[in-house]
Amino acid sequence: MTRTGKLFAGLLFATAAIASPAQTITSLNDPSAGTASGQGTVAVTINTAGTITGAYVDKDNVGHGFVRTSTAKYTSFDAPGNKVKLTAGSGINTGGVITGFDIDSASVLHGFVRTKAGAITAFDAPGAGTNAGQGTEPYSINTAGTITGFYTDSNGVRHGFVRSTTGTITSFEAPGAGNGNHQGTSATVVNTSGVITGAYFDAHSHYHGFVRAANGKITDFDYPKAVGTSATAINAAGTITGFYKDTNKVTHGFARTTQGAFTSFDGPNNPHQTAGWAINTSGVITGLYQDAGGGNHGFVRATNGTITTFDAPGSGRLGTLVPGGFEMGINTAGDVAGYYLDAGSVFHGYLLTP
Repeated sequence: MTRTGKLFAGLLFATAAIASPAQTITSLNDPSAGTASGQGTVAVTINTAGTITGAYVDKDNVGHGFVRTSTAKYTSFDAPGNKVKLTAGSGINTGGVITGFDIDSASVLHGFVRTKAGAITAFDAPGAGTNAGQGTEPYSINTAGTITGFYTDSNGVRHGFVRSTTGTITSFEAPGAGNGNHQGTSATVVNTSGVITGAYFDAHSHYHGFVRAANGKITDFDYPKAVGTSATAINAAGTITGFYKDTNKVTHGFARTTQGAFTSFDGPNNPHQTAGWAINTSGVITGLYQDAGGGNHGFVRATNGTITTFDAPGSGRLGTLVPGGFEMGINTAGDVAGYYLDAGSVFHGYLLTP
């Protein structure tokens, strides 16, 4: 869903890797989640209070959004309308306001914002397509209630958008974004200052990172000599994390400062791929790496570069994280929320507390 990176002024730090010391990992399962293959609970993000949101699939294969408090109270929710196949929370702010999307019976996506009290307002970005796989996909909401994400138009082109607290939606394009099918701009996260990061695909379907200032100015960037760069998260200080692919097609994680300096990092034992997915206010990064056998493992990278690995108990062959998405969050306390597949291909959320 995103891709990122530019100016190399950073040192390539060698990162020490250690096995999980005093971490506690709690499995999360919505009480109404199904237990068959392809069903279960997917946790995607966590706020400062420890409230988690995401989605679950019930025994009838219908998807619902959920919110879980720090006291383990679950509340299910659905987007308005009686033709919704899936509702999913994708972002939550410090006040407990959630944004996300739903998929209707025609497989078109629509955005929504849900107040802490449970009131849901649906919205669609102007220009969003109405065919299967098209529509509006919000992914992040900041403290003020500003939402960002992207929409796919009728030609299959993606466009970034920002939605104000009054409901005004402004679309934007990264410089160099292509206008072909599966090309364009994908915004992923907005920070407390209204700065947005994400990635775009150019006319050759190569991906690059970008950062959009609160005044709308967009700067694109690439990790030096990378063949693809994707930004997945930005914190309050403007530090960005994500991943890039080198000329040998190996994927590495990175951190990028507001000055454009990069630091590259990898999981232990020469993994095939490493990706940063989320970063908190202190600059602690969480993400995943994939071992030589294709198993996925989680990690937390401290600000000094030390990487601590983890695996959710009960995770199956695919491991702690499922490839193909950036469904993972970390809050100011360093608590991590994500999900895993067990040996029976059932989804489970998890909460890691350091």
